[in-house]
Amino acid sequence: MRIAGITIPEDKRLEIGLTALYGVGRPRALEILNSLHIDAGKRPKDLSTDEENAIRERVESFTIEGELKREKSGNIKRLKDIAAYRGSRHARQLPSRGQRTKTNSRTVRGNVRKTMTSGRRKVEKK
Repeated sequence: MRIAGITIPEDKRLEIGLTALYGVGRPRALEILNSLHIDAGKRPKDLSTDEENAIRERVESFTIEGELKREKSGNIKRLKDIAAYRGSRHARQLPSRGQRTKTNSRTVRGNVRKTMTSGRRKVEKK
């Protein structure tokens, strides 16, 4: 079963398999299946063609995959263009929602500290 160019895993339950789509998580997958009265425990290989088409139509009514990614990147670009604080944080790849950066987000900032040692250098063997 393919939706929006993505293959849904055949051997996983539908509620899990639908999460392979960008923009569809567990809650949205369950919402889609409940609205169509399809059992969430069913596997994609057990679906009839009518059920497949119904799921495909319902999923594609949402903003998913490439369209959602374009929308997200457009929003971030807008924040950068208007020189908003959040935009500048995105540009520098720092947390934009008020998290502290002294101890967290070290790897993003390039401040990786190694674990503390005794301070003694190991003597090289001759």
